[in-house]
Amino acid sequence: MPPAKKRARAYDPAKTRAAVLAQFGNVRAAVQGLDPDQLAADAGLGGWTVRELAAHLTMALEAVSRGLDADEPAGPALALLDWPSATAPRAAEVDDDVHALAAAEPDLDALYERTEARFTERLPAAPGARLLATRVGAMSLADYLVTRTVELVVHTDDLNAAVPGLDIPYDRHALATCTRLLADTLAAKAPGASTEVRVPPYAVVQCVEGPRHTRGTPPNVVETDPLTWIRLATGRTHWQAALADAKVSASGERADLGGLLPLMS
Repeated sequence: MPPAKKRARAYDPAKTRAAVLAQFGNVRAAVQGLDPDQLAADAGLGGWTVRELAAHLTMALEAVSRGLDADEPAGPALALLDWPSATAPRAAEVDDDVHALAAAEPDLDALYERTEARFTERLPAAPGARLLATRVGAMSLADYLVTRTVELVVHTDDLNAAVPGLDIPYDRHALATCTRLLADTLAAKAPGASTEVRVPPYAVVQCVEGPRHTRGTPPNVVETDPLTWIRLATGRTHWQAALADAKVSASGERADLGGLLPLMS
């Protein structure tokens, strides 16, 4: 009998909403301080400039506002744990939209202000079960907001990498939610209980088929920090490089996750 499909963990909708706004606020404050040379620099994302990356970050919230403005789509809703793998086929669309948005919005401060105002105006009255039409299919508002933490945290990390010394802070709940969703996605992709993946202090999951441990230290253990895990899960860092740099510890014959990563790109 095949293993039961893993269900996504529950997320507190109020905390998720607050985390999305907090992380967007962190990014907005940092982007306001970037000078023209910094904005024109390569973001390291397939030809995007830092300015285009900064514009793209507003799309994480605007997608929610746009979904709430539109009619509610028919179900069924895309499962939360299926969202990461569903994003890759839409990468070319995202590129086109980013270039168009950056060209149409010369004033990033105004774009951020307007995006945040629309989001905060539309969100309070919307129930979490309300379906939104997203780029990858219908999703509940509650689930889609969880995915917004991934977009914001991942691209905050991209901005920090692209602009030396920028150091945008991470909202703790946004970072935790992003980490947990990607860890649970791995467990759903490789169901089993032979390997324990630890991302302290936010996530521990069991995955990979094989002998199940019942007590004591499991025979196969992978451990890393949240940002390294997120970079591995999104292809910003590769498994062997993370091992070589001692960013990941892996013990046991089933502790090699290289063939399962990245989970999204």
